[in-house]
Amino acid sequence: MSGRGPAAVMRESSRPAAATLRATIAPAAPTLRAASARLWQRPGLSGRYREYLCAMHAVVRASVPVMELAADRCVQLVDDPVGGPLRAYLRRHIEEERGHDDWLVADLADLAAGSDPVALLAQPPSAAAALVGPQYYWIAHAHPVAVLGYIAVLEGNAPAVRLVDRLTSAGIPERAVRTVREHAVLDAGHAEQVFDLLDELPLTGAQLRLVSISALQTAQALAGLYADVLRRHPPT
Repeated sequence: MSGRGPAAVMRESSRPAAATLRATIAPAAPTLRAASARLWQRPGLSGRYREYLCAMHAVVRASVPVMELAADRCVQLVDDPVGGPLRAYLRRHIEEERGHDDWLVADLADLAAGSDPVALLAQPPSAAAALVGPQYYWIAHAHPVAVLGYIAVLEGNAPAVRLVDRLTSAGIPERAVRTVREHAVLDAGHAEQVFDLLDELPLTGAQLRLVSISALQTAQALAGLYADVLRRHPPT
């Protein structure tokens, strides 16, 4: 996407990009909230939390590689004014997210004392692949800005702080909820950074549509991942 004239860089919506994205993904929010509620509010939470940690590890370990791929693609967009600022944001966010998969491994080890976390993480991550996989395609074959839709949904739907109390009340050790606790604080700010960036970038209408498609796909797949965790460890 290069060689664009002034008319081409004008958004097809008169609304700021962030508002457009929020309006686009709002209809998906009830489904995602319902899937999350089923995950956390049904009986058997202690065992289900282990499945959740395994599933989220499969997602989080891909976060830095996905963003690194997107940042590398930005370098190739020499005539695209979106490439430079997008890459600068991604390089910062990569460092903010680096090592968070290790947090999940540590949580899993503290939760399942005496078990081998590596063995617990060995299950095929099909739901995670459905969530993360489209980003690789869009980054490589469309535009790396797609990853902003993915980040906006994941950061904007992090577990709430109150989930820590629910988990510990269910008998889960405090030391095993580090990732939930840390992300409940960090991700709200990260989500707002994405929306702020969207309004700063000179996006074309096609690029904004790609971000929206990515966000909707992410919301659907995240709900599917929650449903998969519930299927693997149903209410008891």
